Amino acid sequence: MLPFDFVIVGKPVPHRAKDKKALKVWREHVTATAQYCWGDRPPLSDKLHMKITHFYDAPAGNLGHDLDSERIIKPVLDALNGVIYQDDYQIAELDNRRRNLNGSFRVKGMSVALAEGFCKGEEFLHVKVDFLRNPESVT
Repeated sequence: MLPFDFVIVGKPVPHRAKDKKALKVWREHVTATAQYCWGDRPPLSDKLHMKITHFYDAPAGNLGHDLDSERIIKPVLDALNGVIYQDDYQIAELDNRRRNLNGSFRVKGMSVALAEGFCKGEEFLHVKVDFLRNPESVT
């Protein structure tokens, strides 16, 4: 069952976006995508480790300075409440990354979901959920 990963295709709408309608539509898109990928399994109740990678589309060499990763993550975490997990307080570890689709990087052990994300040819988020491996560790 875990680790579980899926992709959300489209440009993320940040938390506190001025366009509240766009933010609402984005959250609904995230929820619908997660429900489709997760299926009819009940939401998890365990402590979790989550990794979210934003693959954005910008000219090669662009570091994505106009992107605020923290504000992109919040609507995603909120939209997954009640679908993948009961509540986002269960996320004990969160890795947040961003990568330029036009850059060069190596991918080891690519999942089917991540490969499908790259094949879409547009901006996407890759979300990976796993059980918390070392809940007693502080580092």
